[in-house]
This record gives sequence, structure tokens and C-alpha cells, in this order.
Amino acid sequence: MACPTHILVTGATGFIGAHVVDMLLSRGFRVTTRSKAKGEAMLAARPRATQASRLDCVVIDDFLGPELDLASTLKGGIDAIVHVASPFTYDTQNNEAELILPAINGVKAVLSAAAEAQTVKRVVITSSFAAVLDVERARKASQYFTYTADDWNPLTYDEAADPKTSAVVAYRWSKKFAELAAWEFVNNFECRGGGLSFDLVTLCPPMTFGPVVHPVVGGPLGLNDSNSQLWKVAIASQQGNELPVARVPFWVDVRDLAQAHVEALLRPEAGGKRYLVSSQERLTYEMAAEIIEHEFPNFVRPEGAPVVERQVVDESHSIDGETAARELGISYRACRETVVDLMRQVGAM
Repeated sequence: MACPTHILVTGATGFIGAHVVDMLLSRGFRVTTRSKAKGEAMLAARPRATQASRLDCVVIDDFLGPELDLASTLKGGIDAIVHVASPFTYDTQNNEAELILPAINGVKAVLSAAAEAQTVKRVVITSSFAAVLDVERARKASQYFTYTADDWNPLTYDEAADPKTSAVVAYRWSKKFAELAAWEFVNNFECRGGGLSFDLVTLCPPMTFGPVVHPVVGGPLGLNDSNSQLWKVAIASQQGNELPVARVPFWVDVRDLAQAHVEALLRPEAGGKRYLVSSQERLTYEMAAEIIEHEFPNFVRPEGAPVVERQVVDESHSIDGETAARELGISYRACRETVVDLMRQVGAM
């Protein structure tokens, strides 16, 4: 596979996507984003890259409709895609219409356009550990086990689309069905004897934390969902309140995840693979609170505050982040570095 030179990044103005853009720019690649309004803020914050014609944005009016606009954009010299974008809201009236189908259709639109353009050599898609997680297995396991890239969340489409399912759960499962749609697209194309110009890599990160490089409106209240949890931990410590509880003990620093995206794009041997990108260090919000209190005196829990209930680290199972580290050349950051770097940044907002 020839090394790509011009990459389209969807979701480039989001938490993960902005880091991917910056890492690509730092390595000299040309990057195109697809959001004109939000893209202007990205361009303004990166004048050197803009002036050097290495960062631009293009208007694609109907991303989830006919793929003709996107295909014509790709034919302008784009030879790789990093698809990070996914519909995200917890304020829904219809989870299937607002979360699940848009995520699936977005993936299909990207892949269909890439197949039409015939210029793209690789597509990297940001999935989620939610596409892997089996809650019942974790609860009922009698023996230690490790989640690997072969595992899939067993939740059915009907369960995810059920009106009784919360938007929080539906969003996580939308990542599963979008990723499945991607692999089915590639496999079906190959079964029909078609010759795709590109191969596919998917990345499944758990909770992702770290400093932000995308535009944040409203100070700490405008943080992305995962980072806002760490801010809630800090405030709970400062006010002597009960700490939130992490959904899973697995996590990754956003900068390591961005590196994984870039390496997955560039390494020929990564083609056709699925990776779990996760630190091997486990995290509870009690651990995060201890780091914050030690490093930032303003957030020390007040004397006389109720004793925090201990948050036991779940050691019943693990996640295979080592394969991604080995094959993509990643050295995961320590939890302390991630928490401290974020808190320093948020404290200055």
C-alpha cells in the first residue's frame, strides 16, 4: 500500500477528530475536513497549516444522502479517510431515527463514496469498546477473561431500537451496528467479486480522556462527555460530595488514540484488522480524585466531609490493548499524566 498524502477526516472538530487532525498535520499530511462552519474555527486555530495549504475544509451538503458530493470530493486527490464522526445526543425522541440509523448510514455513505471514487487506499473508522462489551458476561463470568478484537456486544438491533432503551445505551450500541455495517460492506463487496480500492481498519477505544484541542464553548461545562466526568470528579471532591462511578475500568488517553488512528492509516499490515486501543492501567474515579487532590490543592476534599465509599477496581476481566500497542507502535500514557494534563487545561478555561 502506497503511503497516503491527502486525508479526509470526518468529525474533525470533535474531541478525538481534532487530535487526529493535529497529528496528521504534524507529520506533514494534507488534511480536509467536511464541516465549513465548525471548520473555520479549526482553520483559525491552525494558521500555519492553513497558510501552507495543508488544512482545508469542504462543504458536503448532504453527508447522509446520495454519496455523489462526497465521491466527487474524494476524486480531488484524497487517498485515505479517517471516519470519526457519529451522531451524538442524549436528548432523543426516537433512538433508531436519531442515533442508530444515522450512524449506520454515515458509515455506508463514506464507504460507498470511497468505492465510487477509486482513489482511496485505506479507511479507518472510530468504533467503540461498546461494540465489544458484553455486560452479562462480565457480571456472570466464573473465570478471568480478556476482551479481544474477536468479541462483539451481543445486544440485538431490536433491543437497541426499543423505545424503552435509554439514549445513553442506544448511542453506545449505535457504534456496534455502524461498525458491523462497515465490515459487511467490505465483505459483501468482496463476495460479489468487486475490486475495492481500499481496505478497512476499525478502532474500538473505551472511555477516552485527555486535553482538548477542539473548540470548547462554555468552559468546563462544554467539555465532551468523558472529560466532563473527570471534571465532575474534581468538583465532587472539592465540595465533599459522592463521586461518580466509572462504567468500566478501561480507558485511553486521547493523544494515544489519535496516534493509533494515524498508525492504522499508515501501516500496511494493519489493513483488514480490528483493534482495541486501551491502556493496560485500570482507572476508577476514586483513583482520579486522589490524583487531582494530590496535584491541585484547590480540589482537596474538605475536612469533615463524608467518607467516600471505596471504588473497587474490577479485576475479573481485562482488555487486549497490547495488540494495538505492539502492532501500531503505541506507548500508552499513565493515568496520572492524562488527568493532570486535562485538569491544568480546564483550570485555565
